[in-house]
Amino acid sequence: MELVYPPVIGLARSVFALQGLRFTLRGTEHVPREGGAVMACNHLGYMDFTYVGLAARPAGRYVRFMAKREVFDHRVAGPLMRGMRHINVDRAAGAASYRAAVTALKAGEVVGVFPEATVSRTYELGPFKSGAVRMARDAGVPLLPTAVWGSQRVWTKGRPRQLGRHRIPVHVYVGEPLVVPRGGDVEAAAVELRRRMSDLLHQAQEAYEDRPASPEDGWWLPARLGGSAPAPDLPPAPQPDPAPGAEGSRTVDGA
Repeated sequence: MELVYPPVIGLARSVFALQGLRFTLRGTEHVPREGGAVMACNHLGYMDFTYVGLAARPAGRYVRFMAKREVFDHRVAGPLMRGMRHINVDRAAGAASYRAAVTALKAGEVVGVFPEATVSRTYELGPFKSGAVRMARDAGVPLLPTAVWGSQRVWTKGRPRQLGRHRIPVHVYVGEPLVVPRGGDVEAAAVELRRRMSDLLHQAQEAYEDRPASPEDGWWLPARLGGSAPAPDLPPAPQPDPAPGAEGSRTVDGA
């Protein structure tokens, strides 16, 4: 029985409504109604996990996100994270975190992973780690390529938080499942996952309703789209982990 997650989601939806956030959720039908899956998403801001999790709710699913140990050590966030059964990632004990994620997947959970492992300052896809692909392969579950766009305008690295009423649009797109067979090529699958996530991100960017009011306001747009965010380096190849470990759309105001 879920005792913590439902009230936390209810509180989050109330906050989103007060902020006037405008959510567009697309591809929610790809989230399985039962069984495990790895939801792999890009990472633009500190609130990404709360927004990405909304895309699983039409299927009646709760996403167990992998998050760094420091979040679990927080006196307020820690008990909530444990109550929602998110997965503690201790970089000094990566194998244990990996095993916990695979165990959750085999138990039928949806596990959320940010393959970039850090917030992107360019607002493009950064270097990938292959852990998400390895988990999906080892647990025998599909990968769900996912993209979020607009979340960087709410709260991201190096920028002031915008937590008042601002009516910022946030798009979350989920793509068709990617299956990595047991014994499959992890690096090839990671390249394909990145390609699909990139396509979804570009779709979300193209459909985004807001544009910067001035050149100075273009900090949240990547250089590729004429914004002032730092330009990324050459497209990186997926990186191995140090330890093994258009569909119909829904638009929702204030979630």
